[in-house]
Amino acid sequence: MASPLFSLLQIKSIILRNRMVISPMCQYSAEDGFANDWHLVHLGSRAVGGASLIIQEATAVSPEGRISPEDLGIYKGEHIEKYKQITAFILSQNAFPGIQLAHAGRKASTSAPWQGNRKLTLDEGGWRTVAPSAIRYHEDEALPPLELDKEGIAKVIADFKAAARRAHEACYKVLEIHAAHGYLIHEFMSPLCNTRTDEYGGSFDNRIRLLLEIIEAVKTEWPVDLPLFVRISGTDWAEGGWDVDQSVVLAKLLKESGVDVVDCSSGGAVSHQKIPVEPNYQVPIAERVKKEAHICTAAIGLITEAEQAEAILKNGQADLVFFGRASLRNPYLPLTFAHELHTDIIWPKQYERAHVKENK
Repeated sequence: MASPLFSLLQIKSIILRNRMVISPMCQYSAEDGFANDWHLVHLGSRAVGGASLIIQEATAVSPEGRISPEDLGIYKGEHIEKYKQITAFILSQNAFPGIQLAHAGRKASTSAPWQGNRKLTLDEGGWRTVAPSAIRYHEDEALPPLELDKEGIAKVIADFKAAARRAHEACYKVLEIHAAHGYLIHEFMSPLCNTRTDEYGGSFDNRIRLLLEIIEAVKTEWPVDLPLFVRISGTDWAEGGWDVDQSVVLAKLLKESGVDVVDCSSGGAVSHQKIPVEPNYQVPIAERVKKEAHICTAAIGLITEAEQAEAILKNGQADLVFFGRASLRNPYLPLTFAHELHTDIIWPKQYERAHVKENK
């Protein structure tokens, strides 16, 4: 029987050669948002490794939207040149390049993980962060974020729109909006982060307003025949926060808005979250959203084995499987999984002599 993990999937005008997607993973290796050869090799090697879609790390739509000073950005036209080199190489490997557009909100202006992952001061090259409400992520932070006013919200929407235009110019074929992990859009969605009393706070419809407005703005610049993904945190894992029931309702609205895939992650909104981390712990979120909202979903989170990923697809729990840390450990994960599942796939011709076929 054919392997579900290595079956084709058409989303709008693109046909993915398998269901294995490289998840966006921050590299903290850029300067002023500019990509360099590290990003080319990091992303390119995963295309060589056989994944059908490689989604670039959270790429900031504005300088203040970066998680760290070393994050990638797409807020300048000058950023595009290197991205074109990256996307051209990925496409040359029969894979599709994707980009995740992001704004870190109150979780911006932090140091890289190997530098302590702490809030940076202005003297250290940090900046004042923004959020839906002036609520600190960590109570010991020196300053709360600045609450965005209407002008600030309009700028965020305009920044996403301009970033989508640049992403298309840079030849990305999938665009993902980052509305998860406690970053700006998720902060608006979660009642634990958003205490506004205007049309962007309070009710469910008000809290999701920013995301829907960003989608509408992005669609004016992103081609209608190319896929649009949204990553959500299916639950905050905290009492009184965003939950799976709300995610299902949101997913139905996202489908109506023209979104093709909901990428189902979780957590990140508050520091007191209690996440029951174990293999497949987020898969039930993808399954509920898929079955109740009738939209394609991606499963992610501690999915590390070939049979494990195969079962998720075979059981109809998701349509795609995203790989993060497992891909960092093995850039050629699809080649490895295909061998383990006794599925013969096309290898890069430069590596063909290492391909141990089942009939040999």
